[in-house]
Amino acid sequence: MSWQLEIDAAVDRSFDRLVSVRRRLHMQPEPSGAEQATSLFLYQLLGDEGFAVRLGPEGCGVIADTPTSEAASSDAQGMRIAIRADVDALHIHDAKQVEYRSQREGVMHACGHDAHTAIVLGAALAVRHVDAAGLLPRKTPLRALFQPAEETGNGAKAMIEVGAVERVAAIFATHVDPSRQIGHVGLRTGVLTANCDEMRIVIRGRGGHAARPHESSDPIAAAAQFVNALYLFVPRSTDSQDAVVVTIGEIRGGDNANVIPEEVTLRGTIRTLDARVRRQTIEHIERLAEGIGRTTLTQIEVHYGWATDSVMNDAALVALLRRGAREVVGDAGVEEIVRPSMGSEDFAAYLQHAPGAMIRLGCVSDRAGGPMLHSPMFDVDEEVIRHGAKILARAAIYWGESQIPAA
Repeated sequence: MSWQLEIDAAVDRSFDRLVSVRRRLHMQPEPSGAEQATSLFLYQLLGDEGFAVRLGPEGCGVIADTPTSEAASSDAQGMRIAIRADVDALHIHDAKQVEYRSQREGVMHACGHDAHTAIVLGAALAVRHVDAAGLLPRKTPLRALFQPAEETGNGAKAMIEVGAVERVAAIFATHVDPSRQIGHVGLRTGVLTANCDEMRIVIRGRGGHAARPHESSDPIAAAAQFVNALYLFVPRSTDSQDAVVVTIGEIRGGDNANVIPEEVTLRGTIRTLDARVRRQTIEHIERLAEGIGRTTLTQIEVHYGWATDSVMNDAALVALLRRGAREVVGDAGVEEIVRPSMGSEDFAAYLQHAPGAMIRLGCVSDRAGGPMLHSPMFDVDEEVIRHGAKILARAAIYWGESQIPAA
């Protein structure tokens, strides 16, 4: 039997188990930075399967190496191929009426991270099985990464700090895609996702009585002008062919209907595809803050928090994923992603250390799925786990084959 057929058979045999893992995580989600129980569960599961495992920072996240990693340490300078999943959930109420709906009020897997975890687990188990059966064309040292805190943009960096990419030569990842039908895979070389910068805007004025606004410097009025200016003038100052999205997602200020507060806080994101546009947008926002602060007699400070760079897919690694995808879903199921997404992915942090590639997996069918990412009704057709695991396992093994030195 060829190793490809054995990979498929291994994934198919473990499919019910992988679905069970996904549903367990879906029912017991943990938000970013609090994934200790999820991580311990995966740590124990992978350890029982013979992987060399260690926990990530503060007990969140798991790094799991196949036993072949040490056996093959003399090959290709001991470098490994990594496959990455994210394990954190979102602060969203799960509104689905399914047996595996979230049991934690106000927290759910609304971005498919539970499915990503099952996919990487399935791929790692399949490669481990094929290696044990002696069917690998070449020893493929594999590292499975289950990272925390993707949604807050700092999980990948935290994992890197504890050695997640040490001796990693390349890295693959998947993301479920509710805009594609099950059995369809989206691939793109080059820019896949946007740069994303978090910003926190503090507007300080002079509080007072709601009946006498002339005696105050109203930070709420200044906030309204500032948000309006962001939405109106940032796009107008940017070349229409350059993508930029500025969004305010949180406004906090005031405690009483009849009191003008001293301070208002806004939080939002800046998303761009180009480093030059990124820099120009930040500079323009700061000019707007200065100008509106002067006209409203308030002080507007713009602070920047976490930042995520664009995911830049490596052409050679995309080719390996495309090869695997064609074998799994057929030529008709492989689609080119025409334009980058304005969403962001902290998978980009790994790409500062090793080339990598991420693909989109269709997850919608008549049985399940439909609502978009971050929706309280989000779900996937769990066949996406089967497809993703087979594709990732193939790509990892093809990478191993490609490392054979030329004669």
